[in-house]
Amino acid sequence: MNIKLLQTFLHLCESHSFTQTSKAMHLSPSALSRQVQKLEDEIGHPLFIRDNRSVELTTAAKQLIPVALNICSEWSGYKASSNIVNNTLKGQLNLFCSVTASYSHLPQLLNDFKVNYPHIDIKLSTGDPAQAIDKIESSEVDIAISALPEKLSNKLAFEIISEIPLSIIAPIGNNHFISEINKETTNWKSLPFILPESGTARNRANQWFKDQKIKPTIYAQVSGHEAIVSMVALGCGIGIAPDVVINNSPVKDKVQRLNISPIAPFKLGLCCKKSKLNDSVIQALWQVAENTFI
Repeated sequence: MNIKLLQTFLHLCESHSFTQTSKAMHLSPSALSRQVQKLEDEIGHPLFIRDNRSVELTTAAKQLIPVALNICSEWSGYKASSNIVNNTLKGQLNLFCSVTASYSHLPQLLNDFKVNYPHIDIKLSTGDPAQAIDKIESSEVDIAISALPEKLSNKLAFEIISEIPLSIIAPIGNNHFISEINKETTNWKSLPFILPESGTARNRANQWFKDQKIKPTIYAQVSGHEAIVSMVALGCGIGIAPDVVINNSPVKDKVQRLNISPIAPFKLGLCCKKSKLNDSVIQALWQVAENTFI
């Protein structure tokens, strides 16, 4: 039995999905099946009940979970202490954030971090911010810059670093949109909206529509926020996007914020699994964030 085998077992217990675990642990489906079989042979009992749609834990698996967690935790603690050589922290950090966050919040954070911990390698991936929490929960990354969701799993830790307002924007020079909005009774149904496909910003937009009693005509649902500003600038419709995205957009001069009822802002922060807070590398970034974004 080895640590990698136990980590794979714990991930599968949490995901209940061979597909998700094989992807997160960088194993082929057949290799993952062999790993599970190997562990079951060592334990002497089946650990999972499998069919085409679900994975259920056996009694033996449930009894193994606290043992595996303890072993993996002890191993992580040992690795963390062995990474500190001559008072220099070493290691690697897998971090995820949106494209906008990579140049709005990340530079300040990483600048302070690299000054104090120059020997830690940062592996950065960017994408749709709505995916951040999923990537943490599936262990694809160690830590992410993410919006605080409405309901945060009790298995996750979150450190707030900023509050992000949202704005409703329209293209400059498109008189149809502005003239309709300025009417005493705006026909919102006639205006095409460009919205985030999912995530906290979309939830905020949906709540705004509900509060304003608007049934929107949705022109496009976009994965990621940056394209919303571009589509509005091209005159495709009215958009709802975070201010930080609008302010950093290369086409920000081609859109205008509408002076109407505001949308509730959301909180931005660092997110990781609570179980990883014992890792010295993640602890270091967490502490830097606390000091950087006071």
